[in-house]
Amino acid sequence: MDTKVVKNRPPDPRSIEQAQALVRRIVAERHDRPSLVSHIACEVGGEIIEGLRPPGADLNSVELSKRYKTSRTPIREALMLLEKEGLVDVPPRKRPRVASPDVAEIREIYRARSVLFGMIASEVARTITSEELDLLQQPFREMERAYQRDDLNAFIWANVDFYELNTQLAKNRTVKRMLDSLLLRTARLRRISLSRPGRMARSFDDHARLLKAYEDRDEQLAAALIRSNHINALAALETYFVEGDGERTSEPVRRRRRAAV
Repeated sequence: MDTKVVKNRPPDPRSIEQAQALVRRIVAERHDRPSLVSHIACEVGGEIIEGLRPPGADLNSVELSKRYKTSRTPIREALMLLEKEGLVDVPPRKRPRVASPDVAEIREIYRARSVLFGMIASEVARTITSEELDLLQQPFREMERAYQRDDLNAFIWANVDFYELNTQLAKNRTVKRMLDSLLLRTARLRRISLSRPGRMARSFDDHARLLKAYEDRDEQLAAALIRSNHINALAALETYFVEGDGERTSEPVRRRRRAAV
């Protein structure tokens, strides 16, 4: 992932708050660290997810120490937490930087998620109650309102809530832990994939069809729909990164770029 793919845009305080809350949940569930370390990890992690710290950007521990009025030790510990979650790279004898996954790694992540969420969707379709279906309608309606307003940030976070509720309803703790380990790695990529032309509309339609499959208790269709949504998101990301941010390129140029990935 190159820094050139991150667009300049005004910060959205509510979206930043939700990004930090997401990091806080993952860090709190998976790591036992002092409150200051967790606080730093949540704030810096949220800024990375929101694109305020672009891929490849330096994370200067001296500057962060001044910002948080602390020694460099809590800063290093916080950055190591974020490294475990795939948001930061801490190379030996070099300054830490925002992680910059390549297309091959992004493919691995999305293909793994598509398989795991296929299992989740199949289980939800088999066991869901009418009360649980009503619960899933709540984040879906938030997605619908965000889609109608063309509010990308609101759509993204309603989407995150929708998937989180799916993993809870499936009651498979092992798969949930695996998906949580991939969650922060995909959070900042969703904005890129969903901002591609037609992707928000396609995603909204996929989720509407998924809820109907749950209502009909169609396990195979539910699994196929949620896998398809992930594969479509991956295709959007591949186009974005491989073809150069959607710019019009000739077929020979596209072939050369794909060969280089």
